[in-house]
Amino acid sequence: MYKLAVIGKDVSKSDSAKMHTYCMAGLGSGCTFDLLSVPKESFDGCARKLLSEYDGFCVTIPYKLDIMPYLSRIEGDARVFGAVNVVKGGVGYNTDGVGFMLMLANNGIDPNGKKILVLGAGGAGRSVIKKLADAGADVYAYDLRRENLDEVYREFGCFTPLYALVPAAYDVIINVTGVGMHKTEGVSPVGEDVLSCAGRAIDLIYYPRKSEFLRLAESLGKPILNGEGMLFYQAYYGDCIFLGREPRAGEAKALFEGYKKIYTD
Repeated sequence: MYKLAVIGKDVSKSDSAKMHTYCMAGLGSGCTFDLLSVPKESFDGCARKLLSEYDGFCVTIPYKLDIMPYLSRIEGDARVFGAVNVVKGGVGYNTDGVGFMLMLANNGIDPNGKKILVLGAGGAGRSVIKKLADAGADVYAYDLRRENLDEVYREFGCFTPLYALVPAAYDVIINVTGVGMHKTEGVSPVGEDVLSCAGRAIDLIYYPRKSEFLRLAESLGKPILNGEGMLFYQAYYGDCIFLGREPRAGEAKALFEGYKKIYTD
């Protein structure tokens, strides 16, 4: 029985426990999974406890960068993106990017040659921007914190940073900010003027199922997609790390279809 958890500022409404428990069972293992909502001032003590008492844990907003000084090393995409969302044995990994790309693929969305606007350049935004650019997309990104944009651009240089947001013809707009959940539920990071020019809208928020950002886009006749698939797939990839097994895209999709029949259909 694996002892797992997720740490974030507010994970009270997170589906992570359900997803990881379902995934681990589907992969032939059991787990307990704790949801740990932690304020900034308590992060240090909680991070140390997680590293000493848990078999592995996940990291979400806003601690994907904050956890890094506590780790012995980082591997794979975590090294590329400079952000960590999975920790095992003091080693940091990042499954956000692979989870995001599998969500796109399983919904028939090919970023190659598409003009895509990413809203947010924080922990998850970094991985989304880099993965989209690597897949051949023409990526634009906007963040209220200019320093986030500048830092990601210095690292990757694979996108166009925007310091002001004006309506433009994007094939896809992706919300990677936290705007629309918790205390900002019912708020969209952009208005109808920006969304009306888009081909489709994707929100990495999955609770509520239809954020205000997606509701606005749908009211304008745009195809919409929330982030439940990405969360599930990055959880699957994380569980493969915890179990030391090779991930398989087909297996991940089959598990997600089974999960949806129980929890979201």
